Amino acid sequence: MLHVFKALFTRAAQLRHFGRHFRRDPILEQGGTDPGALAELARRSGARSLKRAYAPIEDLYVELGTGPQGLSAAAAEAARQVHGPNQVDHERPLSWPAHLWLSFRNPFNLLLTALAALSWVTDVRLAEPEERSWAAVIIIGSMVAIATVLRFVQERRSNRAAESLRAMVQNTATVWRPDAPGGIELPLHELVPGDVVALSAGDMVPADCRLLSAKDLFVAQAALTGESLPVEKSTRPTVGLDNPLELENMVFMGTNVVSGSALALVLATGPQSNFGQLAGTITASSRAPTQFQRGINRVSWVLIRFMLVMAPLVLIINGVTKGDWLEALLFALAVAVGLTPEMLPMIVTSTLAKGAIAMSRKKVVVKRLDAIQNLGAMTVLCTDKTGTLTQDRIVLERHIDVAGAHCEQVLHYAYLNSHYQTGLKNLLDVAVLEHAELDPAATYRKIDEIPFDFSRRRMSVVVSPRDGDGSHELICKGALEEVLAVCSHWRRDGQDTPLDAASRADIRRSTGRLNADGLRVIAVAIRRLDGARDVYSVNDERDLVLVGYVAFLDPPKDSAAPALCALMRAGISVKVLTGDVEAVARKVCHEVGLEVEHWYLGPDLDRMDDQELGNAASRATLFARLTPAHKERLVRVLRAQGAVVGFMGDGINDAPALRAADVGISVHSAVDISKEAADIILLEKSLTVLEDGVIEGRRIFCNMLKYLKMTASSNFGNVFSVLVASAFLPFLPMLPIQLLLQNLLYDFSQTAIPFDRVDAEQLQVPQHWDPEGLGRFMVFFGPISSIFDILTFALMWYVFQANTPEHQTLFQSGWFIEGLLSQTLIVHLIRTRHVPFLQSRAAPALLWMTLLIMAVGVALPFTPLASYFDMQPLPWTYFPFLLAILLGYAGLTQALKNVWVRRYGWQ
Repeated sequence: MLHVFKALFTRAAQLRHFGRHFRRDPILEQGGTDPGALAELARRSGARSLKRAYAPIEDLYVELGTGPQGLSAAAAEAARQVHGPNQVDHERPLSWPAHLWLSFRNPFNLLLTALAALSWVTDVRLAEPEERSWAAVIIIGSMVAIATVLRFVQERRSNRAAESLRAMVQNTATVWRPDAPGGIELPLHELVPGDVVALSAGDMVPADCRLLSAKDLFVAQAALTGESLPVEKSTRPTVGLDNPLELENMVFMGTNVVSGSALALVLATGPQSNFGQLAGTITASSRAPTQFQRGINRVSWVLIRFMLVMAPLVLIINGVTKGDWLEALLFALAVAVGLTPEMLPMIVTSTLAKGAIAMSRKKVVVKRLDAIQNLGAMTVLCTDKTGTLTQDRIVLERHIDVAGAHCEQVLHYAYLNSHYQTGLKNLLDVAVLEHAELDPAATYRKIDEIPFDFSRRRMSVVVSPRDGDGSHELICKGALEEVLAVCSHWRRDGQDTPLDAASRADIRRSTGRLNADGLRVIAVAIRRLDGARDVYSVNDERDLVLVGYVAFLDPPKDSAAPALCALMRAGISVKVLTGDVEAVARKVCHEVGLEVEHWYLGPDLDRMDDQELGNAASRATLFARLTPAHKERLVRVLRAQGAVVGFMGDGINDAPALRAADVGISVHSAVDISKEAADIILLEKSLTVLEDGVIEGRRIFCNMLKYLKMTASSNFGNVFSVLVASAFLPFLPMLPIQLLLQNLLYDFSQTAIPFDRVDAEQLQVPQHWDPEGLGRFMVFFGPISSIFDILTFALMWYVFQANTPEHQTLFQSGWFIEGLLSQTLIVHLIRTRHVPFLQSRAAPALLWMTLLIMAVGVALPFTPLASYFDMQPLPWTYFPFLLAILLGYAGLTQALKNVWVRRYGWQ
């Protein structure tokens, strides 16, 4: 959604019409999609936002029938009946006719349809009446229908499954109700105008909203404006603006909260929002093709170019040698149909859909089907430490003063800080709140808060004792170095003494020992204030007194070490990217068997250019004390080196890196923006679950590659055989109708490939597209079948005397059976590098499908249908020769497979 949202506001001149799927706007009905109409629509939406930004908040309450505590459940349901779900139109599934059209509309189906039309023109319009036949058109149409219907059915089934899976990880918003002032969690699509929502760091803004209150609220609007830096929002309306995106007191659907907190009144949802108004009539330019899509396109064009070269060559040779150009044209059309991999879209869709469902059983939810192949192709996994390598179960081990002695006062301050913060509470806060013996919050009232952000890496609350003299206390908690940077004193033996270089060194040594024990140290500092004001900012985080530390333990997972070993055995390099200190991270890495010889810190990365960072990224296993920008930069540098990068993260600081990776991986418990940015969601935060997903991704890719190898090599061999036969035979080696029928039967045999098994060794290495390698494979293995085709020609010509036009039916029937059986046999020969049937057996579905097609092919010349296809029964003496030819073909192919494997390997 985010990339669409950005395009809607920043690249309006590039937008194109999306008419038939969406409701139309009167402006665009009159003016089409010209920039003027778009500008008018944007102006009208912006005017509504500006009007609401400046309106008194009480007027908005009256207009929406709500109040400061939000809508009641009954009022919200009534509003939902009026306004509909909080979903923009482009998220609605296509109608089945539109989906059926899209299933048909691919290059192969369009090409086959053109060939069918050309066949009809040449056959019906040019041939003699008694020679006219619809057979070719019917067979080609059957191929198109089969490919289209199978793809349509698989995609509909896949879409339904994907929707049910996505429902398991849907984003939610905290919504206030009069009977639940603390807020309840509701799915985003249930929001209605008049709801009051609470926003905090990590939340996506669920609708167009007017801010009711805000504290240090920063919102990332890059999706709308392209600005890389977050912008600050407040309750103040900015006067004199004509761009609603610049309004300080408005936030818009699709943006996300970086830091701070707010309460906001929902003004417009779904189609009524600014985003929905535009998305109802237009859509952004398509997303850049993924590695998977680029690979499929390149391979498809290799096959199409091969067909465009070979089919005219067949036409010319047969036209010149036979003298019948009409018959030669029909035969060339049949060859072109045979060379078209029309089942490729269906195989791809079926394989991906089956894989997505299989992965869901292993607790992996696929948001975007193409990401499955990227997961299987992954060569580098970048992951956070907490919850992935560790148990995600933070335990508060110690609360100590600066001398290392147990100190309840430090816990007291840490509790107040965690209790009163309204931002994103992490596991450290939860651990602090669970370990408080008493509730000191009952004796304090909150004055203000300075929320956490990832550049400061600390947060503060300001409180005042309820029975005190009115003075305030600022309590700061955060990463040691960042808190130490704003401290001027430390408290030793009850005395506040100035910090100097020696004392700072002493602090780092003592906390370093804690880190070496695997403890994560959080510093706690305070500052006394006179209480003269109630609003504080980051500038007040100065001259603090360091009072002590709270130290946490996040024990390593028992499953982490074997999962890491399995990933590394599978050819995936694992790199840990964490915001934690290096000592803790190194300790955890060591305990899970990930040896760290080289590591770098965030400040080190700032001093490197991209080339230096690339060398560091290749060499190092651990990167610590990172900001979100550091993580994103590391991912981009690794991708620039040719690595296929997966990034696993669940925090708001991980969202940029998730978007930058080839495949973004998050978990169902992640913050909203991380789940939105990810391609794959894990229902269990575990590398073991991820390992299962990687293996499934590779299995899917291998099955797609099987089809391409089989089709490419078989097609090349057939055409080579046709060229040889056409040059020397006084008649066509096979009639166009026979060639089309053979191709139709062969297509049927391959519909079970998505269900096939994959050899274990193919699952141990990352998989990727290699169009050049496919071309080599086609040229290497294709002519093998031609050798045995030529032996079949010699058999029919010399042994069975089918060497005149009067006996061509016998010749063509003999080659039809041999060609179909050798094509079907190649399915089993090419699907594995091992000896088929003995060392590697296909899945039962593929075995039975190929046996069925072989039986149909052998039986066809003996049935009443034989005369319709100009075939005749073959003598029984033909079949021992056929068996010998097929065994020789299998033996030679297997021998040459070994040659190929030694030279090129077996992807």
